[in-house]
Formats: sequence, structure tokens, C-alpha cells
Amino acid sequence: MRKYKGNGELESAICNCCAKKLAVKGGIVREGALMLDHAWDYFSEKDGEVHHLDLCEDCYDQLIRGFRIPVDIEERTELL
Repeated sequence: MRKYKGNGELESAICNCCAKKLAVKGGIVREGALMLDHAWDYFSEKDGEVHHLDLCEDCYDQLIRGFRIPVDIEERTELL
């Protein structure tokens, strides 16, 4: 869950799963987190809805441990 200042700068972010407050400085999340914005479309029961959620790294790790097919992970050697 994200909260923005009047100028559009990110003010705070909270994990939707465990409610941990994520570190935000200068409008940037300063720790590992998955920030997801998904617009549902045709062929779903949520057509026309846009869902926003944030997961801290611990909750993300816990979530993917339950997947029957593992997440495809690739190593990136150059970070921009």
C-alpha cells in the first residue's frame, strides 16, 4: 500500500501482507520489495479493475515457496 504526497512523491509504503512499514527516503523505497500494479482485462472476473499491492521481501519469499512451478530467476550482472 503506497501513500503519496500532494506533489506525487512517494511518502510511505506498507507491505499488504504483513503490514511492515517499508523504508522510504526521498520518494524511493530503500529496501527489497515487490510493487505490483495490475490492470485486469477481459476474461477475468475483475475486468476493469486495477489492483495495487506491495510485498516486503520476506512475504514475497514466503509466497513463492508455495508455488508448484518455481519462479524463473535470472542473474543480472549490471545494475543500473
